Amino acid sequence: MVLVTGGTGLVGAHLLLHLVENEKQVRAIYRNLESIQKTKSLFDLYQKTALFAAVEWLPADITDIPTLEKAFLGITHVYHCAALISFDPKEEDAIRKINIEGTANIVNFCLANGVKKLCYVSSIAALGDKATYEKEITEETEWNPEKLHSDYAISKYGAEMEIWRGQQEGLQVLVVNPGVILGPGFWEQGSGLLFTKIKNGLSFYTSGNTGFVAVTDVVRILFQLMKSEISNERFTLIADNYVFRDILNSIADAYQVKRPTNEASPFMMEIFCRIDWLLSVVFQQKRKLTRATAKASYSKELYSNQKIKSVINPNFKAIPDYIKEIINMKK
Repeated sequence: MVLVTGGTGLVGAHLLLHLVENEKQVRAIYRNLESIQKTKSLFDLYQKTALFAAVEWLPADITDIPTLEKAFLGITHVYHCAALISFDPKEEDAIRKINIEGTANIVNFCLANGVKKLCYVSSIAALGDKATYEKEITEETEWNPEKLHSDYAISKYGAEMEIWRGQQEGLQVLVVNPGVILGPGFWEQGSGLLFTKIKNGLSFYTSGNTGFVAVTDVVRILFQLMKSEISNERFTLIADNYVFRDILNSIADAYQVKRPTNEASPFMMEIFCRIDWLLSVVFQQKRKLTRATAKASYSKELYSNQKIKSVINPNFKAIPDYIKEIINMKK
């Protein structure tokens, strides 16, 4: 039987849909019943409502060891997608507890229960820091602890260390590092907010760039890697590197709304960051923009997907075309 953590998030929900179409037994864990409805809504969106019943749901939390004991009974393969995605410094403790300690728990249960293979969904945020002589960031780029990293990036890097610790103790593992993952169904969180904000009239853009990938490509590659003989490797998953402005323009064009027209310079992003901090203090609200996220919005890092291409033929979807597909599903 296959176990999926994070089955109520964008990647996990799409992965569950893919798995029930290709596996006999699939189990997913959840923390509250309300979150399961998000996954059911995704099945409905793809007109696969009947398949939702094929998922065996169990209440469990990756930071609560007793609840995991039942979840791991009879499990042979694990897809670990659960994570707290936040860039608010106030949530540093929660980010590290869920992403690092939670991953350590998953690794320990895999080892204790003789799981055959564990696949961890990390992030390009956990990849290394490019040296001055390097043009692209690859799986071999070294992490520089002296550089500015968000708490989220640090937590994903720490989680990967737990995965490799499991590998040293005899567990077969895989790590994938997706770029910004785009997909339908989760419009009020993560990358889904890009679609919501553009539709509602976002006026600012930045000129930074990063790697983007379709969620359907991510889950297809996860499944293919898990079924293969490949193990103890990590793979960067991006379709290509895109400028943020071009992505925002593609979304605006697909919605047939006005494109963002005002560039937010690094100086402006610093001002926005300070205003966001002040608002968070005065109104006790969650931070939306931090120094790390502001820096990422105008950084011009390039990521390489050559390693995954050399192992399998991923045939990545072109992101502008996939954006149209996403919005057509939403209409």
